[in-house]
Amino acid sequence: MTAPPFPFWRHFGRLAPLAMLWIALVCWLGWLLYSRTAWTEQSDEQDMREWLNETRVFRKSLPELLAEYVELTSQGDTERLRVKFDEIEAHLAALAEPTRKYSGKLPLFPELYRIGIAFDGPIPAGRSSHPSWVSPMPRPGADAQARVRMVDSVAAGGRARIQCEYRIHTNHRFEEEERARRYWQIPLVVFLVPATGVAGLFAFRTLRRERQRELDQMEAERSAEHRERELLQTRMEAEGRAAEAERSALELKSQLYASIGIMAGSYAHNIKNLLVRPNDLLARCLDNAAGSAEQHGMLEEVKSTLGTVTERLQQILRTVRRDPTRADMMKLDLAALVRESHQTWADTAWDKWKLRIAADLPHEPFFISGDHSHLQQAIENLIFNARDATFEMRNLLREEARTAAEPEVRKRRLLESAGWKGEVSLRLRRDGPQIVLEIADNGIGMTDEVRANCLKTHFTTKRDNALYEGYSAGMGLGLSFVAVVLEHHGAKLEIESQPRRGAIFRIRFSPM
Repeated sequence: MTAPPFPFWRHFGRLAPLAMLWIALVCWLGWLLYSRTAWTEQSDEQDMREWLNETRVFRKSLPELLAEYVELTSQGDTERLRVKFDEIEAHLAALAEPTRKYSGKLPLFPELYRIGIAFDGPIPAGRSSHPSWVSPMPRPGADAQARVRMVDSVAAGGRARIQCEYRIHTNHRFEEEERARRYWQIPLVVFLVPATGVAGLFAFRTLRRERQRELDQMEAERSAEHRERELLQTRMEAEGRAAEAERSALELKSQLYASIGIMAGSYAHNIKNLLVRPNDLLARCLDNAAGSAEQHGMLEEVKSTLGTVTERLQQILRTVRRDPTRADMMKLDLAALVRESHQTWADTAWDKWKLRIAADLPHEPFFISGDHSHLQQAIENLIFNARDATFEMRNLLREEARTAAEPEVRKRRLLESAGWKGEVSLRLRRDGPQIVLEIADNGIGMTDEVRANCLKTHFTTKRDNALYEGYSAGMGLGLSFVAVVLEHHGAKLEIESQPRRGAIFRIRFSPM
């Protein structure tokens, strides 16, 4: 796989500070070289300005005379302006005459070619320009033209300037300055060339390191992408295995319910055979009854009870035999179904289990689409689950009371545990568009772990600690049956519970 082209523009911002530092260093060295070789020229200009501004031929300096000249120009006094003009010209001539007389004889004497006044004001009458002095000597030839310099000095508060063209040094001095300039240029070049090479090498290594870093990053990204694809593939395989396991569990659950149905059918057949003889004997007793009316009424009540038992047995067997995933859906009044379950088990719960079952049900019907026998069995399973939870809570309170260390505390707790009663409440209400059925108890409650697993098949906490009347209770099928039934009814089950604080099973149905 070929590497992509190197993006120089991306690293320009990183190398820009180094480049700016290098440019600043070169400019600083150039400025040092220039200031070292041009200090003579700057000194000469300062000397010329001082000479022009401070020299007094008569009583006044040239800037003072020029200030008076500018003032007279604005006043319009022609006679005094002419006198001042002549005075300035005489001053300029007095300044320039010694330099012209001793030209070339004294090396520090400048050669003046022109001294003049630059002023934007009106020119006096009879004059062609403002005061100036021009040397009669010829200017240097073209080969020395570069040696003629100009100095410009401000005067009269900035309204006028004094300009002077001059040449102050001889050819020998000028050549010495040129040699000095070349002398300082050599070490500068000797320094800059290796330094530039070192800077280039440093920049090259920096770019190569950045390039390697990018290649490593790309390789790491490819590795991460490869790992992510492997993880995604593993996850898909795991999901496939989970789906297969779920299908297997559903098949096993269907087989389990089928087996339970077969067993229930067998038991039902035996129970019905056992009830045939009592019904026949009871019918004969009624036909030949010669006793009192009270005895006859009692026999009729026994017959009615046996009929109810037979009908109830047939209904329960139909529910158990049928796979909960195959529901017979119809229009159903949920309020009537819950009321029927309450009436069926309320008296039995108090007489046999010492358990109060309360119901808060509406008078109007709450219609849903559901299977009557499946929903009835699911509600009864939740009632039985609440019963077992209250029984576990009663056993826990009695055990804690018996194990109390102090007699008084043990006695008080025994009385409290004996007076404790289990309570189960059924409540049906509307919550917006939904119909909500709540089955709450004050039993043992559930931990987070138990609440997370209580709907799984064969998961139970009752096998070892919830004994009722000497029989082992709990096969882990009740709540799983409820979950399957509610799932196929499109209902949602919510569970709220904490240890020793009971539980609330909340079922949300969609109305018709």
